[in-house]
Amino acid sequence: MAAAAECDVVMAATEPELLDDEEAKREAESFKEQGNAYYAKKDYNEAYNYYTKAIDMCPKNASYYGNRAATLMMLGKFREALGDAQQSVRLDDTFVRFKNANAVIEYEKIAETDFEKRDFRKVVFCMDRALEYAPACHRFKILKAECLAMLGRYPEAQSVASDILRMDSTNADALYVRGLCLYYEDCIEKAVQFFVQALRMAPDHEKACVACRNAKALKAKKEDGNKAFKEGNYKLAYELYTEALGIDPNNIKTNAKLYCNRGTVNSKLRKLDDAIEDCTNAVKLDDTYIKAYLRRAQCYLDTEQYEEAVRDYEKVYQTEKTKEHKQLLKNAQLELKKSKRKDYYKILGVDKNASEDEIKKAYRKRALMHHPDRHSGASAEVQKEEEKKFKEVGEAFTILSDPKKKTRYDSGQDLDEEGMNMGDFDANNIFKAFFGGPGGFSFEASGPGNFFFQFG
Repeated sequence: MAAAAECDVVMAATEPELLDDEEAKREAESFKEQGNAYYAKKDYNEAYNYYTKAIDMCPKNASYYGNRAATLMMLGKFREALGDAQQSVRLDDTFVRFKNANAVIEYEKIAETDFEKRDFRKVVFCMDRALEYAPACHRFKILKAECLAMLGRYPEAQSVASDILRMDSTNADALYVRGLCLYYEDCIEKAVQFFVQALRMAPDHEKACVACRNAKALKAKKEDGNKAFKEGNYKLAYELYTEALGIDPNNIKTNAKLYCNRGTVNSKLRKLDDAIEDCTNAVKLDDTYIKAYLRRAQCYLDTEQYEEAVRDYEKVYQTEKTKEHKQLLKNAQLELKKSKRKDYYKILGVDKNASEDEIKKAYRKRALMHHPDRHSGASAEVQKEEEKKFKEVGEAFTILSDPKKKTRYDSGQDLDEEGMNMGDFDANNIFKAFFGGPGGFSFEASGPGNFFFQFG
């Protein structure tokens, strides 16, 4: 009897504990269900709280740790998520679906290293992989958006930042990215507004602070440069544009405009090679920048680099098929065609706007300089070269001294097609006619290599 009584006592002592375990399991399941409901609503903070309560009630249930690991991943707390995932596997070795938490942590580490290396494409790749496991992680989204902006993919970056701001309008990182996109699109005033707003939300936001300072400095330098240019102070304008170019090498669109502006200044200063170099830098940064192509093409024309000028005007006309651009292309093509003929102005050593008297004086000087009789004592090679130059001088004078022929020549018409075949004329006849016919002029030697002119 005593033994039976003792047994009853033992039973009485253990029954309440069994009831408590069942109660705890039911309550833990209730917490888990509530956590699931919040998780489905994407309220991950509340889901985390209820999964934690479930774990507190039943610390040996693998699924509770698994659920909380999933929630921590959504919150971007991957190291904590990995701890919960590992605990779920320890409790149940078939519970392995959260092993990817470790992979996410690795993606995050790689992204941080590549961001420092400015390998923004790789960072975007890593964040895309990480977001497959944590699609609601704002930190990953912001890093991806910032790198998209650095790569010039502004619409994508703006979209990511805007999505975050729709859920949290005070998110300083998202405001910063919005400002960054505008800044890199050369909308500097609007960009500053976003940077200022980001700094109101987070006064210690270092990136927003630097970007805001750079944006204000760029705007001021560019405006000062424009003012100096309009006032005709080209040297000062050059210095200001150069200083502006040193502020932020990452701002591609603004720097393209600054290079083009400085190229315009150099063209005004007649530093045409420098102007071409600046315009080339501009189109390297922005290959759609029509103004830079037009400026460079004009500089190519001014330096008689006609093929390069035609190439630039072709690029412009293909992009914007306007009447003005078509005419500019035709003019350059004409200059290219003309450049392939003999340059009679250069042969006579006169400007294209030379007067009739200037052309006659130039012919007199060059004809006497290259006349074969003057070089009769020279080597056969020199005689041949001088005879060729003498003939070219006669050709040049024949064309440029005749208003009709000169007009046709200047307009780029083919002179041979107009019945003016220059291969058949005699330069000596031109010379004799100019100097008054036979006996009107002769060269006489006064010693080795010395000549004097005698007019009849």
